[in-house]
Amino acid sequence: MTSDHPVLYSFRRCPYAIRARLAIACSGLPVELREVVLKDKPAAMLQASPKATVPVLVLSASAEKKARVIDESRDIMRWALRQSDPDNWLCRDNPDLLWQVEGLIQENDFVFKQHLDRYKYFERHPNHPQNYYREQCEVTLIKLERLLQQHNFLTGDHCSLADIAIFPFIRQFAHVDRDWFYAAPYPCLQRWLDHHLQSQLFIGVMKKYPQWKEGAEAQLFPETTHGNRG
Repeated sequence: MTSDHPVLYSFRRCPYAIRARLAIACSGLPVELREVVLKDKPAAMLQASPKATVPVLVLSASAEKKARVIDESRDIMRWALRQSDPDNWLCRDNPDLLWQVEGLIQENDFVFKQHLDRYKYFERHPNHPQNYYREQCEVTLIKLERLLQQHNFLTGDHCSLADIAIFPFIRQFAHVDRDWFYAAPYPCLQRWLDHHLQSQLFIGVMKKYPQWKEGAEAQLFPETTHGNRG
């Protein structure tokens, strides 16, 4: 069965999918969630986006136009928040701040993430030991720590798109070696991470759903409006 809502192909633990779900949940815009198993990707998703990576958002076709596909998590976040942004993550009242937000997201996505992959899967990158890749990650961690020494969130005392876009990747980094991370000299970053991990918004978007199969009953997401968004 299908619904008339946009369709979101997602994978629960993927940081890109997590941040897309966070933005959609915050916006309150209902979508049909289709949980994907990465080793068994559905044909409908592959047909919509040959990239074959989650998240993928498929907007309903109209009488005039075919279905529109958004397959970059950053774009899915902005799509949702431009329609409904109750917590002002897009910093509408401060356009200059958007430059800092975009810069932080760019560094996360194109620099930190590359080092994080090598740190997490260091066996696949035998040119250096795991500690080397962790040290490369720390260049970004130090920068974030210094920002968080100045205020509660990355760009001020108000949570922004930068916090939501980056948080799932810091979570992934911390999970590689939790003992090391929580013993490292990043108390502000640790506090910030714990704040997001304990938020009702994050807890809500991490609910487990069964693998989607063709013909399954539509699963609407978010199921409820979340409070304590951060």
